[in-house]
Parts: sequence; structure tokens; C-alpha cells
Amino acid sequence: MRFAASALADWKGWPRNVRLFFLSNMLYQFGTGLFSVLYNLYIHELGYADAMSGTVVSMQSLATALCFLPIGLFGDRVSRRRMLMIGALGSGILLTCRSLLESESSLLILAVLTGLFATAFQVLAIPFLADNVAKSERLRIFSIYSAFVLASQVAGSLSGGVVSDLLHYAGFSEVLSLKLVLLAGGIATLFAYLPLQTMRNSNFQRTEVSTDVTLTSAPPQQQAREPRELGFILKFAAVQLIIGIGSGLVVPYLNLYFTNRFEVSLSGMSLLLALGQVMTILSMLIGPTLANRIGQVKAIVVFQTLSLPFLLLTGFTNLLLVASISFLFRQALMNAANPLVSATLMDRVSPAKQSLANSCIQTAFMLGWATMGPVQAYIVSTHGYYRGYAITFSITGALYVTASILIFLMFRERTKKDRMMA
Repeated sequence: MRFAASALADWKGWPRNVRLFFLSNMLYQFGTGLFSVLYNLYIHELGYADAMSGTVVSMQSLATALCFLPIGLFGDRVSRRRMLMIGALGSGILLTCRSLLESESSLLILAVLTGLFATAFQVLAIPFLADNVAKSERLRIFSIYSAFVLASQVAGSLSGGVVSDLLHYAGFSEVLSLKLVLLAGGIATLFAYLPLQTMRNSNFQRTEVSTDVTLTSAPPQQQAREPRELGFILKFAAVQLIIGIGSGLVVPYLNLYFTNRFEVSLSGMSLLLALGQVMTILSMLIGPTLANRIGQVKAIVVFQTLSLPFLLLTGFTNLLLVASISFLFRQALMNAANPLVSATLMDRVSPAKQSLANSCIQTAFMLGWATMGPVQAYIVSTHGYYRGYAITFSITGALYVTASILIFLMFRERTKKDRMMA
């Protein structure tokens, strides 16, 4: 409660562009959160095999991954606000179309196009915020922002499942009820364009200009720093690739996991996923406190390591209650490290390379995510709902352990070097 009151007080003092960006993100995340929970089920209700969901997820993720670097490069050179506007407008239009079209070709083509436009928010959100807040405030505002995003996704996922069930009970077919809710999600995403449109260009452009002046005033220092920055980015990207492969085996299919293995209703599944996001919000809010005590890198490792037992328990249990509780803790602990990762990344690269750095990290993660759709579908279809999911959860756990060890070793050593050079 103290954190919420403090965040509310901070809100009033934030720049106008930041507050409008939060509003835009609320609409964007509400719509896309609703879509991400129900779209796999929509494909299933249309009569497609489970492998089709994996193909759609993979193609959208691959398209997103291929655009990360170009968007990152453009984001460091042109107005990030304009690119965010294009991303919101394109995503809203495409999600609306996806809720109406049912053919296999339309599912695949629109998935690819959605991945292209979704890149803007994924790559440019954190650098945009970093531009508009002081460095000392970044970890705090990143944590608030991450919690805010998840809260919007909770509202979308929870309301989507409940409304879909209500429409079904009212006499609508399963497909039509899902179609109507997905249409509402597309329209909400489209409305995210409006707050971005009302932003004032002057504040953002002045930040960009001052950044450019700062960089050009000290070219020798910047040139000396570039190799270290690139090395840091590559190391970080390698770790994110490992995490992305692990996540791609499990996270996109959690809704199918609960509905297939435990026959959970849409409302129950949406409520469970929403509770997972609520737990994540709470853990994100305590993340800065832990980071202030033990350091950002150690806090990342602690959160990721603590999530592993709950991940394995979720994959192997046959009890819905145990699976639900362990899922909630895994979701909270693993995702609590996200704002710490963002702050670590933004703190260690220059403003001129922040979009590029974030795009490299996102690309690595999404490449891992995108390639695992067919693999996950093959394992589950070959070994069944119990053994198949147990295998995928186990592989993910092994990859997460590897990533945590690498984070601790590589970035702890890098921190020591930085201190010696300071």
C-alpha cells in the first residue's frame, strides 16, 4: 500500500508524455493480453489441430524477432513516438482482422503481420521511458511500468475468459463467443494509438537532441566505450536466447496445458492466468528493494533460481490445486526479474545504443521462443498430455538453470571489472 501511494504521488510528477504512454500501454496490453489468452483456444475451436497453434505462435514470434534489430536501429535515429504510433495502429487493425477471419492462410499471414507491428512496443517502450526519466529513477519506474503492464494484461485475460463463458452460457456458440471477445481486444489495442497521438513532440525531441549533444561532445570516451558495450550486449543476448528457448517450450501453451490436462473452463483458466500476473506484479514491486540490498544481477539470479522448483512441480503433478499454486509462484518469481534486466541493460549502454541493445536482447529471446512451437507440439502429440508436458517443463528447467549460472558468472565478473576501472 505504501508503494502504491508513493507511485501515485510519483505519477503526478511524471512528464506528460510518460503518463500518456502509460495510458496507451494500458489499452495496448489489455487488448493483446486478452488475445494471447484466448487465441490458441479460438484456433482449436475452429477445428484445427494443436500443431496449428504452435505454427501460428512460431510464425508470429519469428516475424517479430526478424524486425527487432531494424526497429532498434530506427528507434535510435528517428522519433520513437512515431514508431510507437505505427505499432499501435497496425497491431489494432490486424488483431481486429484476426478475430474475424478463419481460413488457414489468413491465420498464418495475419500472424506474421502482427509480429511485425508488435515489435515497436516490445523494443521501444523501455528506451522511450529511459529517455524521459532520470537514471536514478529508472529501476523504480521500470518496476512500476512492468507492474502496470501486467495489471492491464490481467484485466484483459480475466475479462476475456469470463465474458466468453458468459456469452457461451447465453446461447452463443463457442466460436462466436470467442470471436466477439477477440474483436473487443483488437479494438482496445487500436485505441492505444490515441494517447500517443496527443503527446507533445517538443519534450521528446528535446530529449533526443540533448542526448545527441552529450554524445558528440565526448567522442573519444564514447569510442572507447563501444567495444565494451557491444561485448556486454552479445553476452546478454546469448543468455536471453537460452531463456527464450526454455520459455517457448512452455509459456505460450499454459492455457492449453490447463485446459487439456485438467479440463479447466475458460473462466477458470483466465482467472488462474490472471492470478499469476497479480503475483508477478507483487514480486516486481519488491524487486527494487531486493536489488538495493544485494545488487541487480544477484537479484535477477535469485528470482530465476527460486522459480525452478515450482516450474518442475507444475509439469509433473496430476493435482490441479498443486499445479495452480506452483504455477503462480513460478510465474511471479521468473517474471519478477524482468524490470531488473531492463534496468541493468539501460544502465550499461549509452543512450545512443539503448534501442539497439534492447532489440538485440528481444531478438535473441524471440528467436528462442519462435523455434520451439513445432518442437513443443511434436513432444506433446507424441508423448501425450502428461508425459509430453513433463518433458517440456523439464527441458525448460534445465535451460533456466544454465541461464542463471551464466548470468551470475558473466555479469558478476563484469561488475568487478567496472569497479576496478572506475
